[in-house]
Amino acid sequence: MRFLLIIILSSALSCKSDTTTSSESSNTFTKEKTAKTTSDDGWIHLFDGSTTDGWRAYNGTTLPAQWEIKDGALTFDTEKRLEADKKGGKDIIYSKEEFDNFELYLEWKLPEGGNSGIFYHLKEGYSGPAEVSPEYQLLDDLKWEEINNAKLEEWQKTAADYAMYPPDISQKIVKPSGEWNSSTIRFTPELAEYYLNGKKVVSFVPWSADWEKRKKEGKWKDFPDYGIHKTGYIGLQDHDSPLWFRNIKIKKL
Repeated sequence: MRFLLIIILSSALSCKSDTTTSSESSNTFTKEKTAKTTSDDGWIHLFDGSTTDGWRAYNGTTLPAQWEIKDGALTFDTEKRLEADKKGGKDIIYSKEEFDNFELYLEWKLPEGGNSGIFYHLKEGYSGPAEVSPEYQLLDDLKWEEINNAKLEEWQKTAADYAMYPPDISQKIVKPSGEWNSSTIRFTPELAEYYLNGKKVVSFVPWSADWEKRKKEGKWKDFPDYGIHKTGYIGLQDHDSPLWFRNIKIKKL
């Protein structure tokens, strides 16, 4: 009888130990799963290197053939142009959602003489994104003028709010062609800020008296819809040169 009692007690302790282990394992799994889900702290990945889902041509229905994934980067391949299409013009948008107030981060690189841009608050139905959307300019500052035998203003160079606000050259560090740069746009109605390689280079108040003055007296004076929209798509510009983008993500503010 005593022997039987020992067996029963041993079995009970074993069951309790197994139950505790299972519970602890479950809690650990839950914590790991939660941490993984919240690790990006609100970031939405528009391009993570594995799929072009959500991207299509501006005013189009599909992603142009020139845009594809190579080595984890969203790439514009000039070698894939059609014979009847030699001028690029294949600007693209992330069409799954429009954004108003946000922080956008991405990494990019250009070839020698390369030219591109990042659009936001972009609406379709226009002849091109530039006539309606603000643009964070991307350019091979170090070689473009030499290759094209032309002189540019600062508002035409990398990290400018194109044709509106030039970058602060005392803070601006742009890497040579073929090297990765990082750019950040933080936008709210109270303040817009542009960063290049971790340094703030542009700051302005959207739709302020100063903003309106620059619009009416500059390049956009004949484009009444430029910058009027307070929500819209994120877009990438093609100027008929190879392009590379990666780690494109956005956070709502």
